[in-house]
Amino acid sequence: MTAPASAAAVIIGTEVLNAKVQDANGPLLIRKLRARGIPLKSLEIVPDEMDLVIDAVARARRHARWVFTSGGIGPTHDDLTVRAVAMAMGRPVVQLPEMVALLAEHHPAGASEATLRLADAPEGAHLIPQVGGWFPALAVDEVFMLPGVPSLFARQLETILETLPSFEIHQHTLFLTLRETEFALALDQVALDFPQVEIGSYPVFERELDHRVRITFESRDRALMEQAVARLRKVLPENSIVRERAGSP
Repeated sequence: MTAPASAAAVIIGTEVLNAKVQDANGPLLIRKLRARGIPLKSLEIVPDEMDLVIDAVARARRHARWVFTSGGIGPTHDDLTVRAVAMAMGRPVVQLPEMVALLAEHHPAGASEATLRLADAPEGAHLIPQVGGWFPALAVDEVFMLPGVPSLFARQLETILETLPSFEIHQHTLFLTLRETEFALALDQVALDFPQVEIGSYPVFERELDHRVRITFESRDRALMEQAVARLRKVLPENSIVRERAGSP
């Protein structure tokens, strides 16, 4: 079932998987979505192989409302994203007249056959004008196809994010002197009782620190989050909480 107001990402490029290029777009997308309170359900890296791209896009669409792809939208043989997205949706690839016009405007001597490949899109796609640039972002049914070049990806991502809603995320953190084994069962029960609260437990091993575990509670619903915190606090041993921190991430 698709999660409401969530995202998924597919990073496309053999060059990422063979270490010719270090991916910068995935980490940027994670940070930007986090800042808007949009959970990222998955981030998958796949090579320039049609079947794998189709499968990855289809999986992403099944569990997230918005899907972002990075890479594979240029004019060369390994640029498969437009066709793969179209096939994942069961649609033909068409040429967008408005993109053809834009390409003609920016190639006064005439756009080549290879250049015109940039106007290909899944049927039903539309263009999103880019802030600060002429080359628009391409989208179809909340799948956003972004370039792999980090500078271009960043600019188009900002444009797209401005069209999406943002959500406030409430967070509370407990710093404990306990080992995870000493409260794991109690934490399991709290997680079961409050499924709308994201709870994470993170042990640390640096002896100079004043705590052994950091537990985070996050939710769009402040009241539910506070109830989950109170439930765990109630069953923890006295003086096991070194300190607490509340606020947005």
